[in-house]
Amino acid sequence: MSVMRLLVLGAVRQHGRAHGYQVRNDLEFWGAHEWSTAKPGSIYHALKQLAKEGLLLAHEVAPSTAGGPPRVEYEVTEAGQVAFLELLRAALRAHDERIDVLTSAVGFIVDLPRAEAIGLLRERVAALEKWREEVEKHWTPNGAPAEWGHIGEIMRLWTHQAESDANWTRGLIERLEKGAYVMAGEGERERDVLPEGMENPFR
Repeated sequence: MSVMRLLVLGAVRQHGRAHGYQVRNDLEFWGAHEWSTAKPGSIYHALKQLAKEGLLLAHEVAPSTAGGPPRVEYEVTEAGQVAFLELLRAALRAHDERIDVLTSAVGFIVDLPRAEAIGLLRERVAALEKWREEVEKHWTPNGAPAEWGHIGEIMRLWTHQAESDANWTRGLIERLEKGAYVMAGEGERERDVLPEGMENPFR
């Protein structure tokens, strides 16, 4: 899965229209440049590529005072909306993707209706439980990793990660069920990632 596509589409979408610097600033505030491939150059490249594919619409809004090209603002198209939501849903239900995929999805989870987000997370828990069962059944001899010596630690690692991940996901489900966060269709949310007057701590 392309984390860059999810991050950039989501960052533009939350503003309605946004220029490249704004998208970069938002993603850097999330620390995305540390835990994903969202570096400045790749962000601007992704914006242009997504516009080329018809997932973003580019608007030239103001000439550069320095004599360079005009500033471009981007807006998510209808096809971009579909692509963003497909990526988000897939990332939330997946149990075998890299951590940056889940991290990105959690950042945009409020863009889904509450019931849908909970349903996707339940799918994720079920997939994690199935994976843990498969490891114990097929990868551990007679259910005893110790018989494999230090290689058995691999099985312990896998089952521990599956259990830990499932427990975190269950906790998020519980918080959502209790009404945490303003989800899609529940009212207005702040569009800005950075609170007013707060500087990007990564700059």
